[in-house]
Amino acid sequence: MRIDAHQHCWQYDPEEYAWMGDDKWSILREDHMPPDLHQHLQRHELDGAIMVQVRQNLDETRWMLELADQYPYILGVVGWVDLRSPEAGAQLDEFKDHPKFRGVRHVVQDEEENYFLLRDDFCRGVKEVSERGLTYDILIYPKQLDAAIQFADRFPEMPLVLDHLAKPYIKKGEIEPWRRQFEALAERPNVACKISGMVTEADWEEWKKDDFHPYLDVAFEAFGEDRLIYGSDWPMCELAGGYMKMAAVTTDYAARVSGEAREKLFGRNAIRWYGLPR
Repeated sequence: MRIDAHQHCWQYDPEEYAWMGDDKWSILREDHMPPDLHQHLQRHELDGAIMVQVRQNLDETRWMLELADQYPYILGVVGWVDLRSPEAGAQLDEFKDHPKFRGVRHVVQDEEENYFLLRDDFCRGVKEVSERGLTYDILIYPKQLDAAIQFADRFPEMPLVLDHLAKPYIKKGEIEPWRRQFEALAERPNVACKISGMVTEADWEEWKKDDFHPYLDVAFEAFGEDRLIYGSDWPMCELAGGYMKMAAVTTDYAARVSGEAREKLFGRNAIRWYGLPR
């Protein structure tokens, strides 16, 4: 099974998606729904996808699970619950019996505290996630990598997935100190990394495939073939060339590894890390 392990859907509403108000986001200001995604999946011979939260409210999690029931190629959902709330466990229990509810994410990159991941109230909620056998997706910027290392050490038995390589500054061509901290996080065996979201961290109009190779070199060396997961970050990738150009970055680079390693990258690792049915 070949899987796109990171994509989003929404029905555009200017109030709900106020962050798209700037003209640079205009291409996103329309509905992006599973049938739109399915065209890309078919074109790239992908069997299904994992849908990931965008808004931080319970209604979106409910809606994504409804979509997953309706569209069989939505294989799993990474939703949101308020992990800082004393009611986090009860919120998780609303969803935990749904077979496609596979994980939780919080938009930590938007939090002002670089060490937000280590807050006592947040970690209390993450413990509830761990106790229910779910995965947690880490969405951060490089400045939050040190906190992510300590966070992974707090939950050594919990499957964690780093989204978008922690968003290195590809447009600037900067690799340090991202590389040092990224490699340190990779030393934690409970952490996997999504090869996703890179094109939106590059120059949207002028990027070349070679721009990503220094970062991919680090990721493939640090995490190895058993802990790398392909994701498109669709429809965000439409900002920087679209699904086809984005996918070519990863598929062309992955041509240098073994066939088995490619099978893991494009499906088997996602099945393992999110506990999807085989």
